[in-house]
Amino acid sequence: MCPQTTIVTLHPHARMRLTERGATENEVIDTILRGETFSAKFGRTGFRLNFNFDAIWRGKKYGTKQIEAYAVEEQERWIVIIIIVKFF
Repeated sequence: MCPQTTIVTLHPHARMRLTERGATENEVIDTILRGETFSAKFGRTGFRLNFNFDAIWRGKKYGTKQIEAYAVEEQERWIVIIIIVKFF
Protein backbone atom coordinates (compact mmCIF):
# COMPACT_ATOMS: atom_id res chain seq x y z
CA MET A 1 0.00 0.00 0.00
CA CYS A 2 1.26 3.45 -0.92
CA PRO A 3 2.29 5.74 1.90
CA GLN A 4 -0.06 8.64 2.61
CA THR A 5 0.76 10.57 -0.56
CA THR A 6 -1.51 9.47 -3.43
CA ILE A 7 -0.89 12.02 -6.20
CA VAL A 8 1.41 10.43 -8.79
CA THR A 9 3.17 12.17 -11.68
CA LEU A 10 5.77 10.87 -14.09
CA HIS A 11 8.99 12.74 -14.77
CA PRO A 12 9.21 13.52 -18.54
CA HIS A 13 12.08 11.02 -18.95
CA ALA A 14 10.05 8.23 -17.33
CA ARG A 15 7.02 9.08 -19.51
CA MET A 16 9.17 8.95 -22.68
CA ARG A 17 10.39 5.45 -21.80
CA LEU A 18 6.97 3.87 -21.11
CA THR A 19 6.35 2.42 -24.56
CA GLU A 20 9.85 1.09 -25.16
CA ARG A 21 9.75 -0.66 -21.79
CA GLY A 22 6.26 -2.11 -22.25
CA ALA A 23 4.35 -0.26 -19.54
CA THR A 24 1.40 2.11 -19.49
CA GLU A 25 1.00 5.19 -17.34
CA ASN A 26 -2.00 3.59 -15.62
CA GLU A 27 0.08 0.51 -14.71
CA VAL A 28 2.78 2.70 -13.22
CA ILE A 29 0.25 4.67 -11.17
CA ASP A 30 -1.32 1.39 -10.03
CA THR A 31 2.14 0.17 -9.00
CA ILE A 32 2.64 3.25 -6.83
CA LEU A 33 -0.82 3.01 -5.28
CA ARG A 34 -1.03 -0.76 -4.69
CA GLY A 35 2.47 -2.19 -5.01
CA GLU A 36 5.01 -3.45 -2.53
CA THR A 37 7.16 -0.61 -1.16
CA PHE A 38 10.90 -0.83 -0.55
CA SER A 39 13.82 1.50 0.11
CA ALA A 40 16.03 2.42 -2.83
CA LYS A 41 19.27 4.32 -3.43
CA PHE A 42 19.57 8.10 -3.35
CA GLY A 43 16.64 8.54 -0.95
CA ARG A 44 14.14 7.15 -3.43
CA THR A 45 11.31 4.75 -2.74
CA GLY A 46 10.76 1.69 -4.90
CA PHE A 47 7.40 0.19 -5.72
CA ARG A 48 6.83 -3.24 -7.27
CA LEU A 49 3.67 -4.88 -8.61
CA ASN A 50 2.99 -7.93 -10.79
CA PHE A 51 0.35 -7.85 -13.53
CA ASN A 52 -1.19 -10.75 -15.42
CA PHE A 53 0.16 -10.41 -18.94
CA ASP A 54 -0.45 -13.59 -20.98
CA ALA A 55 0.76 -11.97 -24.21
CA ILE A 56 3.75 -11.63 -26.49
CA TRP A 57 6.50 -9.13 -25.81
CA ARG A 58 9.32 -8.83 -28.36
CA GLY A 59 8.50 -12.17 -29.95
CA LYS A 60 8.18 -14.24 -26.79
CA LYS A 61 5.08 -15.15 -24.76
CA TYR A 62 5.01 -14.23 -21.06
CA GLY A 63 2.44 -14.76 -18.34
CA THR A 64 3.48 -12.00 -15.95
CA LYS A 65 4.68 -8.42 -16.26
CA GLN A 66 6.37 -6.90 -13.22
CA ILE A 67 6.71 -3.15 -12.94
CA GLU A 68 9.20 -1.46 -10.63
CA ALA A 69 8.83 2.27 -10.25
CA TYR A 70 11.34 4.41 -8.38
CA ALA A 71 9.99 7.69 -7.07
CA VAL A 72 10.70 10.65 -4.83
CA GLU A 73 8.14 12.33 -2.64
CA GLU A 74 7.91 16.08 -3.18
CA GLN A 75 5.21 18.54 -2.18
CA GLU A 76 2.75 15.80 -1.20
CA ARG A 77 3.05 13.86 -4.45
CA TRP A 78 5.13 11.00 -5.85
CA ILE A 79 7.29 11.84 -8.85
CA VAL A 80 8.24 8.68 -10.73
CA ILE A 81 11.84 8.93 -11.94
CA ILE A 82 12.62 5.45 -13.27
CA ILE A 83 10.48 2.59 -14.54
CA ILE A 84 11.76 -0.97 -14.96
CA VAL A 85 9.62 -3.67 -16.55
CA LYS A 86 10.35 -7.39 -16.29
CA PHE A 87 8.51 -10.13 -18.14
CA PHE A 88 8.42 -13.74 -16.97
